[in-house]
Amino acid sequence: MTDMIPPADDRETARQIAAAHTAASRDVEAFLRQVPELPSPEDVAEYAALLAREEALRTERTDAAEAAGLGVPTIGGA
Repeated sequence: MTDMIPPADDRETARQIAAAHTAASRDVEAFLRQVPELPSPEDVAEYAALLAREEALRTERTDAAEAAGLGVPTIGGA
């Protein structure tokens, strides 16, 4: 039996991961809008978790874009 839903191509995968990265960035923004002037240790831990998620998705997004033929040299050089 053949699968009725075709597998996503590399471009669609990159788009989906980019959307997830955008959502993670929005979560960071939303957190920063409501964080108190004097953050608690829990606030700092939550912020660290949000940043880690955003960074992981950024890396995934970059890898997916490269798989779709959109590799770009590092901007700003090392």
